[in-house]
Amino acid sequence: MVAASPRLSACEKKHWWLSNRKMVDKYIKDSRNLIASQEQSEVASALSLLDAALALSPRLEQALELKARALLYLRRFKDVADMLQDYIPSLKMANEDSGSLSSENSSQQLSRERVKLLGSGNSSSESEGRDPSFKCFSVSDLKKKVMAGLCKNCEKDGQWRYLVLGQACSHLGLLEDAMALLQTGKRLATAAFRRESICWSDDSFSISSMITISTTTPPSTPPRDPTDSETVNQLLSHIKLLLRRKTAAIAALDAGLYSEAIRHFTKIVDGRRGAPQGFLAECYMHRATAYRSAGRIAESIADCNRTLALDPACIQALDTRASLLETIRCLPDCLHDLEHLKLLYNSILRDRKLPGPAWKQHNVRYREIPGKLCALTSKIQQLKQRVAAGESGNVDYYALIGLRRGCSRSELERGHLLLCLKHKPDKAFNFIDRCELADDRDLDSVKDRAKMSALLLYRLLQKGYSSVMVTIMEEEAAERQRAKAAAALQAAQVVVATPIQQTQESKLDSDSNSSSPKNSSAEAVGSTKTTTSSSSSNAAVFQGVFCRDLAVVGSLLSQVGFNRQIPMKYEALSC
Repeated sequence: MVAASPRLSACEKKHWWLSNRKMVDKYIKDSRNLIASQEQSEVASALSLLDAALALSPRLEQALELKARALLYLRRFKDVADMLQDYIPSLKMANEDSGSLSSENSSQQLSRERVKLLGSGNSSSESEGRDPSFKCFSVSDLKKKVMAGLCKNCEKDGQWRYLVLGQACSHLGLLEDAMALLQTGKRLATAAFRRESICWSDDSFSISSMITISTTTPPSTPPRDPTDSETVNQLLSHIKLLLRRKTAAIAALDAGLYSEAIRHFTKIVDGRRGAPQGFLAECYMHRATAYRSAGRIAESIADCNRTLALDPACIQALDTRASLLETIRCLPDCLHDLEHLKLLYNSILRDRKLPGPAWKQHNVRYREIPGKLCALTSKIQQLKQRVAAGESGNVDYYALIGLRRGCSRSELERGHLLLCLKHKPDKAFNFIDRCELADDRDLDSVKDRAKMSALLLYRLLQKGYSSVMVTIMEEEAAERQRAKAAAALQAAQVVVATPIQQTQESKLDSDSNSSSPKNSSAEAVGSTKTTTSSSSSNAAVFQGVFCRDLAVVGSLLSQVGFNRQIPMKYEALSC
């Protein structure tokens, strides 16, 4: 009785394994038929069947492949990346860079074991018990065994992983990883096809064996669409185009050619074919840096807003926008961004990992967060002290709009019109039309964030326009007042200088008349007549000059606004 119980348990285990195997095969067959229909509801039900199959057999390759392709068809790219994250190249490199001392010790132990294994195979001590004579073997058999091992390793690795994961990474914005994965998948598929064509030699080819194999064994993988290779090739060409433009833009940015960098990034974000969400967020962030270096603060803030609409946990965008708002002395909004960044740092330290999934790329490392948090806390305290001192109302709207101090009204209206047309809140989410979202369910939230941040920027621009317009109007009024004062002073100087000039001319005329020679009495009588006539004419001239000067003074007094009555004697005004 005691010896019979293990036999019963072994039989039960065997029956359990066979029943589970039949159920798994049934699940896979049904899910393959559902996926072939290419309908959303059918693919979703096939996904539930595949989950049940993987619960019974977690490492079944057919179920894993079908599940990955079903998730890819349903556009659940994040689930595909989470499922196959061990094959993402950038994640492997990050794990290797962040390896600790324990990993180094384990790698040393593995290397020692490998050395032992290699040494044991070539050691001469174990070769004493073996036959040192040569053995004959068939080269064709060796070739078949090698090729069978290669095919088995290829199927074990699963070349479908690279193609499916590459397409998912391309939609998630990991374009470098997508290009590496797709190229690897194409290379493995080509190598597998070449090995398969080499294995079918003339002497081992048999039609009957092929018929029996095809009728008895079902296909291990689902049927491929003949357009899959074309889709992969088109996707690879688009990825290479985007990466070339990004590389050229970053090179121009590093070289200080900010307008050239802005032009390249604008080609990417405004392209006819959409770009992935993560890649667009990165491009908007780089263009914001270029705008900031070029002195175009409003455009830089707008690009930071777009980046945060696509990726709310982008640390670089929050830091850049806060520094831009501090540059124009908009301290309350700057404090709001810094407080948000502080909450993000605290959540990172609480969760002990950077925000988002493990495969998401960040511009900051986890070990840098504590130091950044300390610096951020001290900066927040300084800004609060400045706000308490009353510096919050002194915003530099000239730098925000991109104008020089003392600009004209036409320059202000032109700059304000261009910024309002570009950053109007109604058009704030138009860039989403050229964006391939990683999850379509995030569309409403992305639009709400984009519209809210654009509305804040638009209000800031309107407030800056009104403030700068008031300053320009005050300067124009002061300029008009100065022009009137200068004209009045010039007229007064003319009024004072005219009588003096007339008296000098009369003196010169009298001197010339007195110095003339007297030859005869007739000439003397004539001279007396001329002197009397000249004196009478001079009196008339003086009277005319007086009346003209009085009219000029009256007109000046009326321009200045002097409305009082001046008492005078009318007898003195007779001309």
